[in-house]
Amino acid sequence: MPKRTKREFTRKNTKKVTSKKACRFCIDSENIIDYKRSKMLAHFISERCKIAPRRVTGNCQFHQTRIVEAIKRARHLALLPYTVQHVIRN
Repeated sequence: MPKRTKREFTRKNTKKVTSKKACRFCIDSENIIDYKRSKMLAHFISERCKIAPRRVTGNCQFHQTRIVEAIKRARHLALLPYTVQHVIRN
């Protein structure tokens, strides 16, 4: 078995550093979260109608909780679907 060089060890153990996503609601204070804005809330739902987590959307904790609350209200009023079977197809 050949000896490994120091360079091989450093490549293997390094982690990829990425910049943190900025919360779009913190940056633009005029962009409000409302349950009646179903098109905006649809960006935070996957194609299986699951709510996207913070690590995917890049929102801060404060705004993510407001988004989840608005999505749940919109679902209760049938503005957004609960599951894929509830999606209105044209």
